[in-house]
Amino acid sequence: MSRRVKGKMMVFLGIGWLLLLGACGVPSLSPTPVPVDITPEPILTVDSPVAQSPTPDPYLTQRLAMVEKTIVARGVTDPDVLRAMRTVPRHLFVPERYRDRAYGDHPLPIGYGQTISQPYIVAWMTELLELQPGDKVLEIGTGSGYQAAVLAEIGYVEVYTIEIIPELAAQAAERLRRLGYTQVRVRQGDGYYGWPEAAPFDVIIVTAAPDHLPQPLVQQLKDGGRIVIPIGPPGGYQTLWKFVKEGDKVKGYNLGAVRFVPLTGPGVERGRAVSTPER
Repeated sequence: MSRRVKGKMMVFLGIGWLLLLGACGVPSLSPTPVPVDITPEPILTVDSPVAQSPTPDPYLTQRLAMVEKTIVARGVTDPDVLRAMRTVPRHLFVPERYRDRAYGDHPLPIGYGQTISQPYIVAWMTELLELQPGDKVLEIGTGSGYQAAVLAEIGYVEVYTIEIIPELAAQAAERLRRLGYTQVRVRQGDGYYGWPEAAPFDVIIVTAAPDHLPQPLVQQLKDGGRIVIPIGPPGGYQTLWKFVKEGDKVKGYNLGAVRFVPLTGPGVERGRAVSTPER
């Protein structure tokens, strides 16, 4: 495990088990309806589409200061992650009325009860993925598309992202296309079930919090694959976990308290029901 993983507590889980706060059980999940892809097959690109834009960026100074003061200063060191955070224009991923606050180190509302995560959390979670050239990455919870853009800006990974709210999925797909991130594949659907047709994945990042580890996501990881995910009850603080798949087990690293919007949809409800013992 990389020295960048700062957690102190480790747990070992069989793949057939869910991590649930207060209870464990073996799930028996029904298949989800096939969701609809928003984007066509992409053409992979390496050069930054944003960096190639001839339009001056009035927020560049603020963005560079944000990275130095709130990301580098708090220990993120991966040069590719820092380059992506310095490049992706966060102000274009928030509603216009919040643009003057886009480079503060805090989440912002994006509509439909959802938020864009604070920049430090985006950078830290991306670093925790330990991305390697050629990795296939699945994001659960597209939201505004900002995290997907940061992943795409790194340049050497394939990015798949799923959003359950149709309006946000459509907006994110259009925004990513407009900014030149045509290599990102966007799907509208229930992210609890992952993207089975594109599996297996090297890495999965979950940007909304279920109260247990979704079994379908574990099943869609390659051996040696990593999941970074917040887990905990809705409406409060959760714990950020990094899980590494090792054969028929996953090893978990507790990385401390975080706060995310809850993961919603039939999948997480069904997973909770089958993993909670009868009383």
